[in-house]
Amino acid sequence: MRSRVDTASSTRALSALALTVMSGCGTGGDTGAQGGDGRPAASVSSGSWEGAGSAGGGGEGAAAGSGGAGTSAGSGGAGTDGMGAAAGTGGMGVAAGTGGMETAAGTGGMGTAAGTGGMGTAAGTGGMGTAAGTGGMGSGGGPSIDTDSLPVALALSGDVQGVHDPSIVRAGELYHVFSTGPGIAIRTSADLVHWSLAGAVFSATPEWVASAVGDVDALWAPDISYWGGLYHLYYAASFFGTNRSCIGHATRDSLEAPESRWLDHGPVVCSEGTDYNAIDPNVVIDERGTPWLVFGSFWSGLKLMQLTLAGAPVAGTLTSIAARPSTAIEAPFIVRRGEHYYLFASFDTCCAGASSTYKIMVGRSEALAGPYVDRLGNRMLDGGGSRVLTSSARWRGPGSNGLIRAGESWYNIYHSYDAAADGMSALRIAELSWDTGGWPESGGP
Repeated sequence: MRSRVDTASSTRALSALALTVMSGCGTGGDTGAQGGDGRPAASVSSGSWEGAGSAGGGGEGAAAGSGGAGTSAGSGGAGTDGMGAAAGTGGMGVAAGTGGMETAAGTGGMGTAAGTGGMGTAAGTGGMGTAAGTGGMGSGGGPSIDTDSLPVALALSGDVQGVHDPSIVRAGELYHVFSTGPGIAIRTSADLVHWSLAGAVFSATPEWVASAVGDVDALWAPDISYWGGLYHLYYAASFFGTNRSCIGHATRDSLEAPESRWLDHGPVVCSEGTDYNAIDPNVVIDERGTPWLVFGSFWSGLKLMQLTLAGAPVAGTLTSIAARPSTAIEAPFIVRRGEHYYLFASFDTCCAGASSTYKIMVGRSEALAGPYVDRLGNRMLDGGGSRVLTSSARWRGPGSNGLIRAGESWYNIYHSYDAAADGMSALRIAELSWDTGGWPESGGP
């Protein structure tokens, strides 16, 4: 899932890690199974959501909306999501590939644009709390973008296979990616392109997990951020198909100093006996410097909870910010840019290799607690969302994303399943730009 503030064990066989990932990391259960109370008896990971409802191509609701806080003025009506492919050719560190964008609602033409690649390296650091999101295909009804400079995916190398639910931060000269796995796997890179394994957060699963959740074989969907002089790592412990889940919290003062160690603080929130699922954590810092935890998978949707400056939960602050009638939504990631907060989420099914249907969706709001709306003004609490990134012929089920800012450049970090490698999950990083209406457009998948 996600990325963080831009500042500052073992090596396992890829087949073993792939087995762990495919057995359910980051998901809430099996699609379609419903309990007697209407909740999923098992929940699956999901990817993107379009507006529910009327006619219109690509799943986008045809009704145009002026919407709630943070919506762009949409022109509506039924219409298809005309897709314009952009051939991405390469600069240094950029993968040749196709990029996608959707034209404004009501048009249906196809248009291609030669996309040139950018540099694969990134310099600079981002601001506090800038972590979130995936760019990519935007839903119909929004403003058009400059098709002469469409973002493209970077051509990654090194230890990038077996990555699931990545979260990224920069510490000193290195980027650090944390991902689902036994002990929470770590990879590092100096340029966002070449990646190496760098051990794990924990040599053994924290003791509290066994009594609170059970004997899990991996910790899921870590989220790394930096605030209050510490690196904060939130992570999930659960089993596929149940909401007997907890989100844990660990801190460290430096990712560079070898003498520094992770200190685990135990569970922050558990969900057994509730109507939600406490996995897929992400921290966002609001405009006043207050940390908030957003999380959720299937069940009753995505939740937001205030944290203390030490990273503990504040009682009585839990609120809902997104849901779907199908319940297939998870992996939230929030970033603040300009006057808006952007909520990214993954819809549909993950963890099924090349058969995964994950996709990344987005909505935005002027207030952190919402309401989040898509380009057409559909509320994410009602199943709305604009498409950011979906599958290609090779790269299937992109999801669990986050953003990182390097200087003036934005990058989208996510996992996808490689159909050319038997559906193995892999780390993916793509350039991300913002259109004239302030909506994200991502290279990839």
